[in-house]
Amino acid sequence: MPQRGVTQNLWRVGVLVVCLVAGLMVATAQRSAEENQLQVTDSTRLSDLVRSAQANASDVSATRDQLSAQLNALQVEAARSNAGVADTLAEIDAISVDAGLTSMTGPGVVVTMTDAPRNADGKYPVDATPDDLVVHQQDVQSVLNALWAGGAEAVGMQDQRIVNTSAPRCIGNTLLLHGRTYSPPYVMRAIGNTERLEAALAGEPGIRVFKQYAMRFGLGYTQASPEQITVPAYTGG
Repeated sequence: MPQRGVTQNLWRVGVLVVCLVAGLMVATAQRSAEENQLQVTDSTRLSDLVRSAQANASDVSATRDQLSAQLNALQVEAARSNAGVADTLAEIDAISVDAGLTSMTGPGVVVTMTDAPRNADGKYPVDATPDDLVVHQQDVQSVLNALWAGGAEAVGMQDQRIVNTSAPRCIGNTLLLHGRTYSPPYVMRAIGNTERLEAALAGEPGIRVFKQYAMRFGLGYTQASPEQITVPAYTGG
């Protein structure tokens, strides 16, 4: 009889421990689910805001282009009867190349940077963190800085012209430039002396670091030197 009483007490304690452990597991699972839900909600909200902002920027750009075309037509019309306007337009045309307001074509270099792809099994390298596998703002900026240091006459990224007020910014795994968002691959073009541009890219510390990560984790970095590159005109304000 005493042994049976001890057994019953042990059974009661065991049941209590199992209940406590089960309760902790349920509470932990619920908290994890809530945190994941918050992360998904925050990510979705950020994506929605970016898409909305880009749509607004596209509408404003279309309106700006329309007004700019009307202004140019009025200026040309005024120049036919006003010598002062004609002289001013001639001065503007003379400096438009340096201001990036006209497209340019010539020899130079093209640099393409991409995120690391997944392995054959759909996974990333086990020793990599998420930050190791994507192209960052500082990586893009290192290339742009090297191109300017190499004496580039014109620099473009994606479908836009880079000028002294351009500031590429990272938003999650995308890049914001002049109100538009882009995903990798990021393509940067520069017109100028090919040898000087290549030397500047080779000597840029940030690019050397990126190439090390590319070799280790599979990030993409390619560089070419075509004889003819076209860089579009700047269309911003």
